[in-house]
Amino acid sequence: MKRSVSNRLEAGQLVMLQFGFIGLGSGAASALLFASVTSGTMLSIPLAYLAPLPLMIAALGWSHWVALAGALVGGFAIWLFFGAFFSIGFLAGIGLPGWWLGYLAMLARPSGHGGTASLEWYPPGRLVIWSAVLAAALVLLTIVSVGFGADEFREALRAALREVFRVAATESGASGPATFRNPDRLIELLVIALPPATAVMAMITDTLNLWLAARIVRFSGRLTRPWPVLSEMTFPPLTAAVLGAATALTFVDGLAGIIAGVIASSLLMAYGVLGFAVMHSITRGMASRGFVLAGVYASVLIFGWPVLALCLVGLSETFFHFRGRAAVKRGPPAST
Repeated sequence: MKRSVSNRLEAGQLVMLQFGFIGLGSGAASALLFASVTSGTMLSIPLAYLAPLPLMIAALGWSHWVALAGALVGGFAIWLFFGAFFSIGFLAGIGLPGWWLGYLAMLARPSGHGGTASLEWYPPGRLVIWSAVLAAALVLLTIVSVGFGADEFREALRAALREVFRVAATESGASGPATFRNPDRLIELLVIALPPATAVMAMITDTLNLWLAARIVRFSGRLTRPWPVLSEMTFPPLTAAVLGAATALTFVDGLAGIIAGVIASSLLMAYGVLGFAVMHSITRGMASRGFVLAGVYASVLIFGWPVLALCLVGLSETFFHFRGRAAVKRGPPAST
């Protein structure tokens, strides 16, 4: 009896030790990826975008507590080497979003269907919406940290961009590619475009990292959640109304218009993800399905702007239900 209790204690200690090492390793890996931008190389940019990946892998494969410990470890490491400002940026933009999305992805509740007990897992569509919310919140936190006035924020952003252009021009030389004939016009354009563009990139980064983490954990055999049918994802009914209200408020001058633009852009990109899901669903059963999907993905990756069409497809799905109509047209699957 005593030996059995001792064995259980030792097993528990081993599990806790394993979880501690995984949390430490995921936090260190995430911090290293985040800090890679300081190298100044082109490879550091895609590596920095992968910074949430180790934390999400820890959350999906082990526990969200392990991911939270990793986020805190990564934030502490960044604080030691780069200071409090970058540590807060890591926690707000990488650590806490990675932990929270991993936690939600493994969230489930009991659900009885047909008299049998089963688990109802957190819907993938809501995870996409959470990615958009976290991305918008990150940009809004950055705006508020500068000041509560639109002019104050824009002037701070102009000053930062001028410094970036000055450093780039100095490093490349007077005749280098970083020299612009009219940098002030470009700076004014960037002041308008950067806040919503940053929200869009953050939303894409979180969504892709969560998908990639789930794929990796599933391949390792540690994913306890069944793989969802992503092509059938749906959004909460009020999402379209929030997007419409935010879009209308973008025409308001001042800080309210900037905030509305950030929220609208992140939610619109969420509908772009839904547009991809719709394309996967309505092309099911088509002989040219692979060619069509490859063309869609290639056009988005090469040109970028076709994603706006997918955003409209995803938004239109809310009102016209393309997937349901395509399913009715295909009819039930043939019995074998």
